[in-house]
Amino acid sequence: MAATTVSLSTAAQSALAAAPRPPAVLRRMLSLHDFEDAARRRLPRPIFGYIAGAAEDNASLRDNREAFGDYAFTTRVLRDVSQRSQSVELFGERYSSPFGIAPMGINALSTYRGDLVLARAARRAGIASVMSGTSLIPLEDVARESPGTWFQAYLPGDQARIDALVDRVERAGFRTLVVTVDIPISANRENNIRTGFSTPLKPSLRLAWDGLVRPRWVVGTFARTLLRHGMPHFENSFATRGAPIVSSTVLRDFSARDHLNWSHLEAIRRRWKGPLIVKGVLSVEDALQAQRVGADGVVLSNHGGRQLDGAVSAMRMLEAVVAAVGPGYPVLIDGGFRRGSDVLKAIALGARMVLVGRPFNYAAAVAGEAGVLHAIGLLRDEVDRNLAMLGATACADLGPQHLIRRHG
Repeated sequence: MAATTVSLSTAAQSALAAAPRPPAVLRRMLSLHDFEDAARRRLPRPIFGYIAGAAEDNASLRDNREAFGDYAFTTRVLRDVSQRSQSVELFGERYSSPFGIAPMGINALSTYRGDLVLARAARRAGIASVMSGTSLIPLEDVARESPGTWFQAYLPGDQARIDALVDRVERAGFRTLVVTVDIPISANRENNIRTGFSTPLKPSLRLAWDGLVRPRWVVGTFARTLLRHGMPHFENSFATRGAPIVSSTVLRDFSARDHLNWSHLEAIRRRWKGPLIVKGVLSVEDALQAQRVGADGVVLSNHGGRQLDGAVSAMRMLEAVVAAVGPGYPVLIDGGFRRGSDVLKAIALGARMVLVGRPFNYAAAVAGEAGVLHAIGLLRDEVDRNLAMLGATACADLGPQHLIRRHG
């Protein structure tokens, strides 16, 4: 039997060879789903609840998963698929797989130096990774350790502060800027309150008990962070360092976003010379407006169900948006992706790349960088198998002809 063509670059193969040896727990992780239960056991309830929860009744969170069930594959057989590759090109870069790591805030609370862990794993595997603006590690550290990482910003409607942050991101060496636009105000995240998570983070007997019964997290993440780096701060919301996570002034760092509008994006476009992506789009009209003001691509997203509960799943908007902006305009997507089949359904509908969030955060919490690499490998293997069974040798071979709507 002919061997499958490996899509990793020589540099990525060398990096993988140098990766840390996987711990035994990963032998039980057979899919991305498995990491969630394992992370639930390892993380304090408030920290896990912050990652897993969404807004209000979790309707959008559930719909993100249910949307994939609306599509079934139709396959082609007796095709020579021995020489297949899942690599994709985006913004002038070649990535080894059609999925990347979505931006996730404060993941350094769930994993020691979490932003670095995710970025390093992505670089080793040759996939895209997006650093969150609500991160607890200076963006300069990530840019230095993992060149090629994208940066995602949450911006106030204040042009001077926007300009200062954009300049800082550029000085650090980031090439791709992602501007998230779906948080004009903070969402009603009742789940956070129920699990004991708050902003600012408030020490409590409940949090202390959750930590005591999970000594691995206390020693390996919390105490290690305090001893080596001090109290975590929001490092990247602005051009200067933000408040510590326990400070009552934290909420001021997340205010005034309801002033942000398209004129600010136009100003960013004039200032930022690299690829500019608008994240949080859920309508054809906004995708077209992003295209008109010069954004190089959009990310269809309902923020993992964490903002407007009842907002449509990005998968349900994908086909219409792709048709409106045209085949040459990059449309990315996130929300609920757990399987290689999910990824390929989005690619078949015209997405250029899929961003996956929570599962990689869980994987990092379970086994650090080795866990993230294992999760990437699981998803990559599923994509590869599914390509073969669809009768395709590359992501570019896929199209709407490979899908049938289950309900008309």
